[in-house]
Amino acid sequence: MSGPFTIIGGGVCGLAMAAELSSRSAQVTVIDPKGAPGDHACSWWAGGMLAPDCEGVTAEPEIVRQGRKAARWWESHGAAVHHAGTIVVALNRDQSDLATFARRAPTATSLSKTQIADHEPHLAERYSKALFLADEGHLDPRTTLIALHARLHQRGVRFGGDIKGQVIDCRGLAARDTLTDLRGVKGEMLVVRCPDVTLSRPVRLLHPRFPLYIVPRGDGVFMLGATQIETGERGRATLRSVMELMNAAYALHPAFGEAELLEIGVDARPAFRDNQPRIRRIGDVIYANGLFRHGFLLAPALAQMTADLLLKGKIPEVWYEDHRER
Repeated sequence: MSGPFTIIGGGVCGLAMAAELSSRSAQVTVIDPKGAPGDHACSWWAGGMLAPDCEGVTAEPEIVRQGRKAARWWESHGAAVHHAGTIVVALNRDQSDLATFARRAPTATSLSKTQIADHEPHLAERYSKALFLADEGHLDPRTTLIALHARLHQRGVRFGGDIKGQVIDCRGLAARDTLTDLRGVKGEMLVVRCPDVTLSRPVRLLHPRFPLYIVPRGDGVFMLGATQIETGERGRATLRSVMELMNAAYALHPAFGEAELLEIGVDARPAFRDNQPRIRRIGDVIYANGLFRHGFLLAPALAQMTADLLLKGKIPEVWYEDHRER
């Protein structure tokens, strides 16, 4: 089957699906009532970390295995991926959490104070121990989505119009009208400007109540994320969450206390019960959903599996469910 295909939803899942199918010469239309990428999409608020080993501390092994393919896939579709790794730190009182993280992330290497200074001088002022995961990377979600949208236009993918051929539903949380077991997990994030801190890579601060990741966006701008709250509410950041993110950033480095707050973002991630995605066939429609907090990490794998299913008849080894006879 070479198409036509109609993808409903233009977030990271839908655009990755369009990129994979069109790269195999399929005829593709993407329909999203809200148009081009923007703040209506959950993926607009993502951290953009391609960090399978960090995620593997709490996620299933399959997420790590599939996530390791993500950086190469994004680069093959024009994204600028920064291969600088990830640094993980903990406050003195939480050093046991750092040791636990190290046991669960076998690719992590320990850094001394001198080695921390070689990687991130501003962190060496405050930390004598850290972990480094050298094979991880990150990208800027907004730049990536906008560039991919433009690239697909140039490739001949249609945006808008009539539904034709095989429908692939990538609507995220909006698909709960059919996927009744899909739930929302709210995430809040901040964007700040802090020229007094320089970081070259994502940094994760382990904390028992509000773990934090900080992702550099360049020119002294950082994304701080992210809360994880069991609710499908999409439009309201709470004072408590914002204060916790700010406190965690201040704990990481006091210079963040003088940061300029540029933006507060909030949305709800679509997730199934086990926090793993699904490719689900219901009637004549394929549903690709449930990326949870792994949107940019797992969207490529989900797109490749779906393309193999539709173009080659290859049944995915994981995450596939056929509900046509139920």
